Amino acid sequence: MDMFIKFLVAAVLAGTPLLYGTLGEIISEKTGHLNLGVEGMMSIGACAGFMAGYYTDNFFFALAASFVAGLLSAMIYAVLTITFMANQNVTGLTLTIFGIGLSNFIGVLELAKSESGTLKLPENITAQMRNINIPGLSDIPVVGELLFSYNLFVYLGVAIALILGYYLHKTKVGLNVQAIGENPAAADAAGIPVTKLRYLNILLAGGICGIGGAYCSMIINGGVWISNNVGGLGWIAVALVIFASWKPVNAIYGSMIFGALRVLKYYVPKTTYNIPIAFFDMLPFLFTALVLVISSMRKKKGNQIPAHLGVNYYREER
Repeated sequence: MDMFIKFLVAAVLAGTPLLYGTLGEIISEKTGHLNLGVEGMMSIGACAGFMAGYYTDNFFFALAASFVAGLLSAMIYAVLTITFMANQNVTGLTLTIFGIGLSNFIGVLELAKSESGTLKLPENITAQMRNINIPGLSDIPVVGELLFSYNLFVYLGVAIALILGYYLHKTKVGLNVQAIGENPAAADAAGIPVTKLRYLNILLAGGICGIGGAYCSMIINGGVWISNNVGGLGWIAVALVIFASWKPVNAIYGSMIFGALRVLKYYVPKTTYNIPIAFFDMLPFLFTALVLVISSMRKKKGNQIPAHLGVNYYREER
């Protein structure tokens, strides 16, 4: 039982960066923009968050830096696809290549300055990122460890998911955003500021992805800088959007399922099942392909892809 609880806790921790990436992509796709640059935005956020934490020794400044860096990287995508009508798929892929390259480049420059040849976050900021002990709640058997023993990134991610769920489905602005994703011409004719809302939500999406990247560089890697620290999680997040049916709350469960697949290899008894480690590394991507196939067969209207996703809106053709 104790091992199973530890497995569930590890699944939540491993799924947290996926949650941030998925939430960001959901917001972007709800406006009708398919941004395949999630990996790049997360990489830039990872670099900005780590370096800000390294030099300021302040967790909250690092968190803000990762958000702003992700937002600015999303600005590149927004300007190219909204203002200049560039192809969304190509722009997103380019942003991914640019983001990974920029992150690694800055990392190499900073490593060259280090006398030890490594970059490690100061102890003060590492202490700020440790799991939060909530008096009374964290001590509850089983439930305390499962629900009240995580770091701030985890609770912030869940809070953002709940807020975005309310924003998209219960507010006028959120409903307008969904209308834009379904039919921007009709939304424009109804007086909804299509361009403004697209810009704002795509920038918000980038900021959220940036925080997810900071989790990768600051938590997963133990506070030590390594290149390519996002490691393909951005691509899994894009598929998770479909698994979550474009609903932020569903992204919480989906990210934890994929997180469980990522850590499963550490909890399967090797003496009982002689399964190669490579098989477990492949599982998240195999499950991603399965999700895409199953999702394509679903016919429920609420679970369908936004009708205008990936198609640029030319107002002159309205």
